[in-house]
Amino acid sequence: MKHILQFLKPLFRLSYKNPYIIILLAIIGAVYSAQFAAKLKVDTDLANLLPEDFHSVQALNRLKETVGGETSMDVAIKSENFEANKAFSEAVIEKALKLYDPRTKDYFFKRADYKRDVRLLEENALYFATPQELDQVKTYLTDKLEEAKLEANPFYFDLDDEEDNADKEEENQSSTIDFEESYANLVPREYPINADSTVMVLQLYPTGSKSDIRFLKDMFAKFDSLVTAMNPPSFDPTMQVQFGGRLKRHVSELESIMNDVFSSFSTGISSVLLLVMLYFFVKKYVNYRKGAAHEQTHSFWAHLIRMPIPLLIIGLPLLLSLIYTFGITYVMYGLLNTMTSVLFVILFGMGIDYGIHFYARYLELRSAGMDVFEALEDTFDNTGVAIATSALTTAAAMYVLVYADFRGFSEFGFISGTGIVLALFCMMFVLPAIIVLLERWNWILVNHNLESEETTTKKLHAFPYARTIVIGSLLLTVGSFFVFNQIKFEYDFGKLEPEFPDYNAYRAFVGGGFESSLRNPAYILADSREEVVAITEKLQQIMEQDTLTPTIRKVEALPERFPATDEEKDEKLASIAEIRQLLKDPFLVNNKSDAIQKLKKAAQTTQPLALDSLPDFIRSKFLTKTGDIGNFVIVYPSVGLSDGRQSIAFKNDVGVITIDNGKEFYAASTSIVAADMLDLMIQESPYMVTATFIIIFILMLFAFRSLRWTIIALLPLIIGLIWTFGLLVFFDIPLNFYNLIVLPAILGIGEDNGVHIAARYIEEGKMSMWNVLSSTGQHITIGSVTTMLGYMGLLFTNHPGLYSIGELATLGIGLTLLTALTLLPALIQFLENKNWIHFDRKGM
Repeated sequence: MKHILQFLKPLFRLSYKNPYIIILLAIIGAVYSAQFAAKLKVDTDLANLLPEDFHSVQALNRLKETVGGETSMDVAIKSENFEANKAFSEAVIEKALKLYDPRTKDYFFKRADYKRDVRLLEENALYFATPQELDQVKTYLTDKLEEAKLEANPFYFDLDDEEDNADKEEENQSSTIDFEESYANLVPREYPINADSTVMVLQLYPTGSKSDIRFLKDMFAKFDSLVTAMNPPSFDPTMQVQFGGRLKRHVSELESIMNDVFSSFSTGISSVLLLVMLYFFVKKYVNYRKGAAHEQTHSFWAHLIRMPIPLLIIGLPLLLSLIYTFGITYVMYGLLNTMTSVLFVILFGMGIDYGIHFYARYLELRSAGMDVFEALEDTFDNTGVAIATSALTTAAAMYVLVYADFRGFSEFGFISGTGIVLALFCMMFVLPAIIVLLERWNWILVNHNLESEETTTKKLHAFPYARTIVIGSLLLTVGSFFVFNQIKFEYDFGKLEPEFPDYNAYRAFVGGGFESSLRNPAYILADSREEVVAITEKLQQIMEQDTLTPTIRKVEALPERFPATDEEKDEKLASIAEIRQLLKDPFLVNNKSDAIQKLKKAAQTTQPLALDSLPDFIRSKFLTKTGDIGNFVIVYPSVGLSDGRQSIAFKNDVGVITIDNGKEFYAASTSIVAADMLDLMIQESPYMVTATFIIIFILMLFAFRSLRWTIIALLPLIIGLIWTFGLLVFFDIPLNFYNLIVLPAILGIGEDNGVHIAARYIEEGKMSMWNVLSSTGQHITIGSVTTMLGYMGLLFTNHPGLYSIGELATLGIGLTLLTALTLLPALIQFLENKNWIHFDRKGM
């Protein structure tokens, strides 16, 4: 590492001789980079975290291109007067479709979904039923017929006990519920209303993309003004109107993330800045007071006025490095994702560490009597080696993540690695130039410290209780290691999302009755009708075979609903005729139940229907964006996909379907993409952590040129990480797909402390541990605490996923610091007492 710094020594000398040129060039570069950095936005689409060559991503993109993916704005009208609700709906639709956006030069809404013509469906519902649904109807009628015959038999006695009767009653209810659900899917209500007709929900479809947040905000504002101007109580005194639904939740999610980023930024950054100011103020003032009395020409107030100076010395190079980093990020990626959106705060906490080490050591050397150049050069040559070793090792560890397929890892690795390298560069070459200028202007007040380090530390040479600390740490480590298998992983995506009060209030306002049990479908696109039939048959086979973990509730395809060939038409009409015959049975003909009456009306079809006769709201379900009938299969899950394990199980069942000719088809849905993402993270995490550790080990071995010192310097990291996992179990903190990203980062950050302590001890020699801790120990403490504060800003966010990042990082970095300040000095002291310490000055 010394050779690298010696190669860059001319640039360091330039920063001393021509500080104005260095600072001017750095600022010009920052101004240019800022133009790109300002364009960055946050992308919350999970599909974009996977590589584009993933089958699930390609299938989802193809689905969007072929079928589309419209998201509606829902409008809920609530009053006790159904006719008033209808009147308001018709009036607001007419006015909403005329709302104009001058920015996009287009109307805000392109169409509305409101009233449905269901007469044709009511009279021909069974013609649009699948073979499975027709079989269910036949079974239902046969059971009803048998039940009616038994009840009509005067010699029939019910010999079953109460439990058997209860089971039969439950089966009958289940059969009725299945029929009602199938019928509701075939024949929806004419108006989108709840059971008591007090709530009506209409849907307006925007012309703009849901990724255009400004468009959506303008649209919501315009529509809100429209609703206010229409005065809903004028239609009915009890009328209330709310709008938004999932589209408004989407905007709330983006705003929540951005607000969390800025709040964590303000909290974390302000805490870091305050700590740095206080630390350097105390450090400078204490050293100043230890100097000769006749040289203490500046008062306490002169020092207090200069209290913000360290923020300029360390903060300006850091700010420049962050601007460079995010300018490069825009050029490379164009966007930040949910995980990289918090990197500004994290890099601030990490990057300031290098400036603290450099400036703190410089002040110590100046207080020891060195002039400006001597102090800067000594800091660059010695402390700079440890800073560079630490930074480049951390950056290399981050760059390992670039090779991950999961873009949450790869982009996090590239941005953080680049940020660390740029922070190192600015701290090593821009920071000295700022110091030179401030020294010239007498803004840095120092005094020759009369108390030598030997005088200060000669009272205590040995680190106390070394053996006790080593043994105690070993026992704690063994205990933590044996609970590794109890670490939990949070699979529930819902628990990692923030609360949306407005959306929850809207759902409460609307109430139940609008959400179908058939939700979160996956689509499988085919090239022909024959392939659709083959895919459907394969899925039905899976449904029949998958008895242990069934994840498929229903399979739907147009060929099943609407017969195309003469043979299929005749077969369906024959089934309907068979149902009609069952309904004419004397034991059912007088049945006045709602279900039987619906079936009598639905079984009237005697001739094939034309596809064009289908209502638009039914045809649109199977249409492509061009208006053609699409060749695709819709698969509805039987499990909740917010649970990652169930999402993975559903993906395993339907993700890839191979038909008899060997051709493969891939299912498309955001849930399958999320399952692939989770699978990939779990698969790659162990490899990424292992590769990161190997890189750290190799680079530290290269720097120390000693296997013994490499292992010693790595101990705080290894032991601290083991203790972290132990505390995760103790406090019941689960890992998740957000905080997994922190593990490689903790490895890269945690090794920093061991490197600085070991390097300074090697520089000072034996019997110097207290001297090392009084100087470098302070520096790594402040450095680690500033990094922790950067992450701790995330503890004040509303996003549970971002909160978990801050929680794990704070815990991990804090414990690696603790081991560096206790276990590492105790171990070195223990080895020194045994005369097992050897120095090889070729390293570092």
